[in-house]
Amino acid sequence: MLNSRRKFSCSFPINTMQQFKIFVVEDDPWYGKILEYQLSQNPDHIVTLYTTGKDCVKNLGQKPDLVSIDYSLPDIDGVGLLKAIKDYNSSIPVVVISGQEDVNTALTLLKKGASDYFIKDDSTIELLHNAVKNAKEKQSLRNEVETLKEELGQKYDFRKAIIGNSDAMTRIFSLLEKAAATNINVYVTGDTGTGKEVVAKAIHYNSERKKRPFVAVNMAAIPRELVESELFGYEKGAFTGAQGRKTGKFEEANKGTIFLDEIAELDLSLQSKILRVLQEREITRVGGHEKISLDVRLIVATHKNLPVEVKAGRFREDLFYRIMGLPITLPPLRDRGNDILLLARHFLDEFCKSNKLPALTITNEAKEKLLKYPYPGNVRELKSIIDLAAVMCNSGKLDAEDILFTNLSSSEDPFAGAEKTLREYTNDIIKHFLKKYNNNVVLVAKKLGIGKSTIYKMLNDKEITLT
Repeated sequence: MLNSRRKFSCSFPINTMQQFKIFVVEDDPWYGKILEYQLSQNPDHIVTLYTTGKDCVKNLGQKPDLVSIDYSLPDIDGVGLLKAIKDYNSSIPVVVISGQEDVNTALTLLKKGASDYFIKDDSTIELLHNAVKNAKEKQSLRNEVETLKEELGQKYDFRKAIIGNSDAMTRIFSLLEKAAATNINVYVTGDTGTGKEVVAKAIHYNSERKKRPFVAVNMAAIPRELVESELFGYEKGAFTGAQGRKTGKFEEANKGTIFLDEIAELDLSLQSKILRVLQEREITRVGGHEKISLDVRLIVATHKNLPVEVKAGRFREDLFYRIMGLPITLPPLRDRGNDILLLARHFLDEFCKSNKLPALTITNEAKEKLLKYPYPGNVRELKSIIDLAAVMCNSGKLDAEDILFTNLSSSEDPFAGAEKTLREYTNDIIKHFLKKYNNNVVLVAKKLGIGKSTIYKMLNDKEITLT
């Protein structure tokens, strides 16, 4: 029978994951038993009764979710016990129950971190139940936040958040792993649209700081006169319109990561203030005097060449060396080979799913067209192209004709399109001038400084045609 019972208990373990631990500290045995009985009516509660404050403190390692304490205990008063509990774990909710109504005592306890202060009367049990209910709701929210943060960590797993298996991206993944393993500053460069903020988030959410804030600031998007107050915050009355205190981005990111995108857009005067913050590890709000200590991991990004900006006097050399840290240069999409098709497949699936469209395949002709395009807008442009192609598609297959390119730089840079051979560029130039001068071969030969026989030979070989 004993063996049978042992097997039974192993097969059906009691689930304590959702149970809520409550410590009741009360030196009146009769009143303590009442509180213990009332709180134990909920099967989700595990209630432990203590008659002294010292016994409670000794058992805080059991990690109670809430502690109810009597203000007047034989060994320690309510203020002392509250302090001992908060010193052990400041997040534990503490409810104080007192036999005397004293407003000053209540205010002192609430200022020192007590969640509630009750007087022993007919409504105490009901108030205590409400306090437990509120604590459970807050705990549930905290758990939800922790779950979301864990999901973010999974979402920004390097090889899930950043799609690609080209040699160029394999090197990037190696650098990201090194960055995530330390607190070194990270300096991300790359063309617009290569995914600098995605990289910054991936580093943060795979680091030890992943449960702390990630704060992204685009320096190019903030009006110049507001940058200082946006970064460092301000005190009430610091300037006209400052109706109250505002926390700055650096303070918001404390214990976490701040990502300063397009840092090259900072004025020189603000660059010196950023440098001081990084050196002193503290900030002072605009209009204030209090120094606020900081523990912030810094990641910066720019599409500009910072060494060139330093030589031109537009960026401080000392700040450059302070933020340099680990440099990560993101490759343009045109240098990532078949990553283009992997990303296209990902964006297409994502678009169809979010818009409740049937899954689409990509034809070989469409793939060939995607691979030939240079993507001046990089990954961001590819996503827009695929989204539009999914809308334009009239069948279950995304074809070449569904893919539309808008190369904004084509009118300025004749080499911004697909790469060609010298012979192909030559043909294009001659065709352009023949069209411009109404197929006048003699005139075109003179304009281009070549023999007219060269053009006639190309026409004869059908390398070019008259229009």
